[in-house]
Amino acid sequence: MKAGVRCWLGMLSVILLSAGLSTAGKATPLELGRSLCFAVAANSGSPPDKGYRCSGEPIGYQAATLWLRTASLPVRDLRQSPVLLIHQTRFDGLTILFHYADGAVDRQRVVRGDFGAHWRIGGQIAFEAPQRPAALTGVSLGFEHLTSHNLLRIRILSRAAANRDLAMAAVLAGGAITLLLIGGIYNLSLAIAVRRQFLAWHGLWAMCMVLWGLFWSQIALIALPQVAGTSASQICTFLACFAVTMATTSVITALGSILPRWARAVVIGLAAMVALLGIAASITTDRSLEALGAALGWLVLADIAAVALCIGWSWRKGSVEARDLAKSWGLPMAVLALTQILDFNTIFFGGGAQIAVLIASATQTVWLSITATLRLSMLRVELDQARAAESALAELANRDPLTGMLNRRGFVERLDQAFTGGNEAPLALLLMDVDLFKSINDRFGHEVGDTVLCSIADHLRRLERELCVCARMGGEEFVLAVSGLTSFALAQFAERVRIGIGTCDHGEVSRQRPVTVSIGVAEGTTRTPFQKLYAAADRALYDAKRSGRDKVMFHSGAPDFQSRELERDQLAFRWPKLR
Repeated sequence: MKAGVRCWLGMLSVILLSAGLSTAGKATPLELGRSLCFAVAANSGSPPDKGYRCSGEPIGYQAATLWLRTASLPVRDLRQSPVLLIHQTRFDGLTILFHYADGAVDRQRVVRGDFGAHWRIGGQIAFEAPQRPAALTGVSLGFEHLTSHNLLRIRILSRAAANRDLAMAAVLAGGAITLLLIGGIYNLSLAIAVRRQFLAWHGLWAMCMVLWGLFWSQIALIALPQVAGTSASQICTFLACFAVTMATTSVITALGSILPRWARAVVIGLAAMVALLGIAASITTDRSLEALGAALGWLVLADIAAVALCIGWSWRKGSVEARDLAKSWGLPMAVLALTQILDFNTIFFGGGAQIAVLIASATQTVWLSITATLRLSMLRVELDQARAAESALAELANRDPLTGMLNRRGFVERLDQAFTGGNEAPLALLLMDVDLFKSINDRFGHEVGDTVLCSIADHLRRLERELCVCARMGGEEFVLAVSGLTSFALAQFAERVRIGIGTCDHGEVSRQRPVTVSIGVAEGTTRTPFQKLYAAADRALYDAKRSGRDKVMFHSGAPDFQSRELERDQLAFRWPKLR
């Protein structure tokens, strides 16, 4: 926890340090009541000659034109070709008049939906004062149908400082929007791949922030110049509030059932209220926007506090997701809260609070993407380990613990895998039983008996091939399935198995008595049911035991076919080779 807090506090310090450095451009903010005097007039073509006030609040300008006039200009700005930078806000038209000492006036104008060449990335409108022999004595600004004078952010800079600020604001805004876009696409792709609702909400939040950044920074004017001004500001208000709602939903979805139902309802209710007020604020063009803005500010702070409490409570309950959320959401939540409390208007090269929120959001998206990837990678490793363990357990369940051979269950499964699904082919089952095995245990002990079983298992395993599978069915009974052999070849193979086991070295037992097996053989095909084939082999084995043991007996599976002993005389010329 301490490491995560130190990390995002460090990034917050970097953001604030960058903000402090961005104010070093010698920008002079123009503010009502200080460096600007105001007058309200019905005429939008030219400013009034008198009636200006340099204190108090303007009234009734929403339906008229608010004229602002500089009370004074710093000498350095007069000598360095000043540039007037105005942050985009809600108005129908804006007229800029540069007044010179020789009485000349330079007029520049933009209107809602057409900023011409005056718009700049970073959400600003730039007006450059032409260089003239006469000195610049003042600037007049006329805002037609301005929604709120409290939303105005006006600065006057030298041309060099203005170019630097505009370039830096464009770099910061463009970089943050690019990171948000990459993070949004990645999180949406990840949500689809792993089917995590939380990642989907977070991806939608990131894409919403991308849209907000495009409209606020005015990059969207490249494709949609007609939304310049009021329309872009209204879209930004709606997207900003909607982003808060989606971010809150993302966090609550990630915490899931850890939170009490009432807590989830309260936080989601706050988020819904932010969205509803955002809709109202986005369509408002009168003075009520100020009241809505204040209410939204307090509501956003309440939403941030509620989300922070939910994350902290879930973390204390041991939620890993809450820990990751605290580390990733801490920075943007802190920055958003600070923008509601502190004045960010003159920092970040004129971008103000919007640049700060963009940078924090981009950092959060990258961080959360990395965290989610690492978390899912760990889950994948754990899943692979669980599957490997499950496979190992399944393999152990299919193996005889003494000999390591397949048991009955494993043998049947292996037959299904090896001999089904293809064309029908001959399949024979050799069921064998160690003759008089109980006497071995009684005479030599069970440990020696186990050694005999293991040596037989080793011999049978050497016979295993792609079309030959062997297993221990239990006790002293073994089974071997072979495909592709019929008639004489199958008889040779069965006899070879019997003789091979009889000639195995069983240690102390072999020196005192022979170890032999009786074999029952049943012939069928790969489509013959196992139980039917096994029953036939068992009957043949019983006949081999009854007729004297150490024999191979066949059963064809036909109803009228009786078990028969292998005619050794017919194979006599083969014995030397088989041995």
